[in-house]
Amino acid sequence: MKLVFAIVNNDDSRAVGKALLAAGFYATKLASTGGLLSAGNTTFLTCVEENRLDELIQLIRSKSHKRKKIVPMSMSGGEIPVEVEVGGATVFVTDVERFEKL
Repeated sequence: MKLVFAIVNNDDSRAVGKALLAAGFYATKLASTGGLLSAGNTTFLTCVEENRLDELIQLIRSKSHKRKKIVPMSMSGGEIPVEVEVGGATVFVTDVERFEKL
């Protein structure tokens, strides 16, 4: 059994959540904030059998899209617009010693 933490941009959160449910994956959603841009994210936590791990990661990959965004960057002379890449997903997978749904 694996515990998957998937940090997804808020723009993709609804699509990822719907796809997880449709595929039979149950997840807990947590509101989270990215460190660099202080942008809103959703962190999905789900336990999955190892034989379905690749399916879960592929599903998240298919619903999480990278995009370009212009953000103001503070410099000593003021603010300048900078293009950055946002979106996609960051996924952590850990082993689970015990899992109970009470």
